[in-house]
Order: sequence, then C-alpha cells, then structure tokens
Amino acid sequence: MPRYKTVEQIQKIMSDLEHVRNIGIIAHVDHGKTTTSDVLLAAAGIISAKVAGEALALDYLDVEQKRGVTVKAANISLYHELGGRGYVINLIDTPGHVDFSGKVTRSLRVLDGAIVVVDAVEGVMTQTETVLRQSLEERVRPLLFINKIDRLIKELKLSPQEIQKRFVDIIKEVNRLIIENADPEFRDKWVLDASKGQVIFGSAKDKIGLTVPHAQRKGTNIMELIKAYEKGREAVEEFQKIAPLHETLLEAVITHVPNPRIAQKYRIPKIWKGDINTELGKAMLEADPNGPLVYMINDMRLDPHAGFVATGRVMSGTLRAGEEVWLVNARTPQKILQVSLYMGPFREQVDQVVAGNIGAVLGLERARAGETAVNVAFKDMAAPFERLRYVTEPVVTMAIEPKKTQDLTKLIDALRKMAIEDPNLIVKINEETGEYLIAGMGPLHLEITLTLLKENYGIEVDTTPPIIVYRETIRGSSQVLEGKSPNKHNKLYISVEPLNEETISLIQQGAVTENMDPREVAKILRDQAGWDYDEAKRIWAIDEGINVFVDKTTGVQYLREIKDTIIQGFRLAMSEGPLCMERVRGVKVILHDAVVHEDPAHRGPAQIFPAVRNPIYAGMLLSKPTLLEPIQKIDIRVPVDLMSSAISVITRKRGKVLDVITLSSNASRVIAEIPVAESLDLANELRSATAGRAFWGTEFSRWAPVPESLLMDIVAKIRQRKGLKPEPPRPDDFISPF
Repeated sequence: MPRYKTVEQIQKIMSDLEHVRNIGIIAHVDHGKTTTSDVLLAAAGIISAKVAGEALALDYLDVEQKRGVTVKAANISLYHELGGRGYVINLIDTPGHVDFSGKVTRSLRVLDGAIVVVDAVEGVMTQTETVLRQSLEERVRPLLFINKIDRLIKELKLSPQEIQKRFVDIIKEVNRLIIENADPEFRDKWVLDASKGQVIFGSAKDKIGLTVPHAQRKGTNIMELIKAYEKGREAVEEFQKIAPLHETLLEAVITHVPNPRIAQKYRIPKIWKGDINTELGKAMLEADPNGPLVYMINDMRLDPHAGFVATGRVMSGTLRAGEEVWLVNARTPQKILQVSLYMGPFREQVDQVVAGNIGAVLGLERARAGETAVNVAFKDMAAPFERLRYVTEPVVTMAIEPKKTQDLTKLIDALRKMAIEDPNLIVKINEETGEYLIAGMGPLHLEITLTLLKENYGIEVDTTPPIIVYRETIRGSSQVLEGKSPNKHNKLYISVEPLNEETISLIQQGAVTENMDPREVAKILRDQAGWDYDEAKRIWAIDEGINVFVDKTTGVQYLREIKDTIIQGFRLAMSEGPLCMERVRGVKVILHDAVVHEDPAHRGPAQIFPAVRNPIYAGMLLSKPTLLEPIQKIDIRVPVDLMSSAISVITRKRGKVLDVITLSSNASRVIAEIPVAESLDLANELRSATAGRAFWGTEFSRWAPVPESLLMDIVAKIRQRKGLKPEPPRPDDFISPF
C-alpha cells in the first residue's frame, strides 16, 4: 500500500494530466458512499485502516456524523500507484438523500467519472436513477460498485446461483439507464462490461472488492468470497488481503475513467456555451496549463476564519494567488488571495493548481456556485458555463424567528451566508407579515439548515410547521387588457395565455435561455414547440419560474427606453401571482401595443410597474387560474404479502400507482406518484402498514394541477397564512376590460 504523499508530491503529479483522474462517488442514500470513501482514504494513509468504514471521515460536519447521512459534498486529493506509476485521484463524496441532490449536480460539473454505488440487496433505487441520469447529462462516465454483497449471503442466505443472478439483474438495470440517458455517441462506449473490470463486487464495510480481471490475476473468484463469508470473520479478513477494495476500485478508475485532457474534449462543447474556436475555447479543449485561466466554480463554502472559499475546476490555465480574474456572471473583477487543495475538511495551501484539477480559492467573495472566473484580459471572449439544472426545486417552506430578539441581525446575516453556500436554500422576507421564510428541497433539508444555524452560528429559532410551496398558473387565454400607469400618461395593452408543455420542457432543460440569440431561440421553439417563428423571435424575457414575455408591438415611440422597466415589472408580477401570492409558472405574457409618455420623468418604475402588473393579474384571473402542487415519485420495495397495505397508504394520500413489478417470489416493487402535501407523515404510515418491512426512495417528479374540489380551500388557507383576505381578488380589482 502506498504511503501518504505530501501536498508537494501530489502537486507535482497533478501537473502531468495523464496521471490525474477526477471522480465522484454517487448513490442512493445509505448505499455506502461515505464508507467507500473511508476505505480509499485509509489506503492513501490519510486515516487509520482500523477505523475505515466507521470514521466517515468525509462526513466532517457534526450533523453528518450524528445522523449518518451526508449533507455536503466533500473533496479530497488521493495518491495511488498502478503499474509502478503514481496517480492523483481528485475525489468528491456526494450526498445521497434527495433533499441534497443539488450538491450532486454541482459536484458532477467538475468530474469526469463517477462510481455508482448500489446496495446488492436494495438494488437500483430512485435516487440511483436520478444521480446516474444527472451524471450522464454532464457527460460523466459511470462505473458500478455493487456493495454490501455480504448481506446477500448472511441476511438473505441466497445460493451462489441466486447471487450471480442478482448481480446480472443490477448490471442490466444500470446499463438500461445508461442506454436511455447517455448522449448517442457514448451509449455503446459507456455500457458496463463486468469482464473488462468496469463493475466492482464487494463490501465497503469489510474493505473487499473484486473485478473479473483482478480475480483472474489473483487466481480467485466470487465463489471463493462467498465461501469466506460462510466460514466466518477470519476467512473474510484473509480474503481482504487477496482483494482489497481500494486496489480494485482505483484500478478501475485509472483504467476506465479518462484523464482531464481527453474528457474536456467532449465535455466542454456540452457544458460551455461559448465559441470553442476562440483561444479560450481551444485552451479548454486541450486543458492547456499555459492557456488563459478559466476556473469553473461549483461550490462556495464559508470558512469562519477566512470568509468564503470557492471550490472548482481549472478548465485551462493555472490558478495562482495574486492574479486578477473576471467573474462572468457577476460581471466584476476580483483578486485571488490564496490557492489550496481540499483534503477532506482541511485546506492545504499550495502555490498553484494547473488545468484539469480541482482547487480551492480565497478572495472571490462575489462568486456563487455556477460562476465562471476568467483571466481579465479575456473577459470579452468569455461565456458562462451552461446553467446548472437541478433535478428538484425547493417545495417546502417554513417561517422562522429567533428565540432572542437581539439575534435578529445575526439571523439575517447567517441566512444570507447559508444561501450563498447552498443555492437550493431560498431565503425570503415577507415584508407584509414580517416573517423570515426559508424554502428547501424537503423537510430534512430544512431540519439540517436549522441544526447548522444552531451549531455554526449559535442561533436558536422558533419555527412554523413545514408548509408546501405551490405555483400559480392558468388554463385559458385572456382578452387584451389595458394597464394604465397611476398618472394615466402610459398605457400598456397586454394579454396572457398558457405555455405549452413542450416550451416548458425546453426552458427547464436549458435548451432555450434568455441570453441566446433570438433567431436561434425562434428556430428551436418553431421546430420543437410549435411556435410562430416571428413571435418567438420577439421574446423579451424568460423568467426563471418558466414564464415568457413577448413583444408584439410595432413602431411604438419610446418603448425601447422603458423595455428594462417593463421586464422588471413582468418579473415582479411572476414572483407573486394574484390568486395567493405564490410564484407563477407556465404563463406567456404578450404586449400588443403601448402608449408611452415622451417625458422620462413620467415613465419611471413607479408608473410602469403597475401598468404591467395589473393587466397580467386581471388576465390571469380571467383565464381559469389554478394552483400547481409538487408531486413526488416514490419507489417502494416491499414483500409481496404486504404490497396491498403499501398501495392502500398511497391511494389514501391522493397517490397514483404507476407500475407494480415482481422482483422475486417474495419481493415486489411499487412505483407511484404522491403529492408532497400528503407525504409529510408518509414514513410513519408506511412503516406501520408494512411492519417496518418496506423501504423506499422519493424524488421530485413534476408540478400538477390541484384537484378542483380542493382548490379554493387551499387558496383560502394560503391567503390567511399570509395575512390576506380568504377570498382571492376579482379581475375588476385590477382593471376594466378593454
């Protein structure tokens, strides 16, 4: 086993990209990611081999150790030798719980390969599918580690033939997902072949791992491993020496995951929206350490002593302290104060990090996850990386207030910092009720946020029960309505209509964005969503809540001067709809005509905002308004005799069974959808209905209209909670029909 290498030695190897690999460990919650990471850390000499599998070294937060669940992505640079040559593996251990899937998305952006860990008993679960789909979308090559095979032998007492069938089924399922989700040019290349060593079988807890080529070289096989488990602990420990997990895993990584130079050639065209024929584009394709600096930031972390630390991948050039960079999204220059490598919870300062590697930087306080930092001299050539697309959205909200009034300022500052660290945490102050609202991916996400508030900032808070977030939308189209400014000098003629599902899908996937060339947008919307080309070319704004503003006017004087103000008014209207001040989704707003005052003093934001908002609100109220509720997909594994009990829990909670699959003579799989509003006590009900024998995973599925029978009741409750009258407003409250 190679001894622990110093940061200087690791840095030296990093400059030779042939010997660098960037990998992540991804999986469903509790399938063994962090335990696997422990084994790799022990092999590199960073932690003691005796505690590997129990130390959970990359779960460095107290809350992670106590709960046994990873909530942050942790980075580390490992050293490994293969064939007498040294390699550096930049490793990220990612969370598995669906509430923290945003951190997986951000981690995958800087990786070239991923070890997908699957529990041999549970098999491919919902979150396994989600993270594998995410990795393939980012062109990250997967390898498979079938973990906890000891459970098949000791708990399920399966025969060798049944165990092998189980392996084949898991590999088939993972390969099916690869074929369905990989880009066409990678489908055949990336399908996993166990005979080539792309699948590892083993147990992270027992530090054992076998691949077919490794077993052949060592003169052993899976049958010998099964016999070792049957004989007892001593035989298992002997087998550890023959097939140590770190050796087989890292050998598979070095052999099958491409080095950064190869990976960037096919990844950059997918994830970067700039011109690859420029000097900047060519340098990134080659991962050129002597090219202009391009640093893709995937994570912001608060160091209580040093401020915000940006973590990301150097796509080209070399990261050095003292260099001034341009933040493309923030549109501001900043200076790099310090460069370091992450070794789990610790940062080791270094003089430089070259292209193709993952490094940490102090000094970029204005940066956020997804930011691109480039050499200032190339700022005009720079384009941001494609926006990170999260598989879920914040759908649960709670109001919080500090127990001690004097902690109020401290709370606002802490929430601001936490929202920078975690872009999936939405912080909002309701000015009318004075409430501080935090929205997260699920109840656990919010619970962890409150724990971190207490542990890191010493702030205890009172909270309301979790509240489900809804979206407002429309099912019909409105007539053209006249919106007047308060001074009556400006008039805007606006109508609203629903966006079709194809358009919503294209915006969600990032295929259509506000910053794209209007002709390109028009072509995509015409070909794939049935839009009129001329109308699509005149889109002014695409709101992040997935709403579109279209300008259909011709020859209106002074309209260009107030364009930005109109767009801002549109965004404000979309952030709080008329039904119950929830965010709007899936609405097209069309400006047909306008009368604009010639004097700029009479057409400021205070005049234009109401002229935009009022006809939009009245139009929505005239167009069959409704609420959309978040729907979760749930994947339940349950014994056949308890399947009906699990299904009855789902149907009682307004759920819908999508599929029932028989896994074996005694095991079945139920795939269903259930509204998030009904799922807050789902765990207790499922456990009691199945005597604790069901296990399941959930993921955000889609937004769906609330049943008509419940609509007005939900609207009244939301309005009362926000301090509004229970009845929603009427169109006449905003405007008279034109």
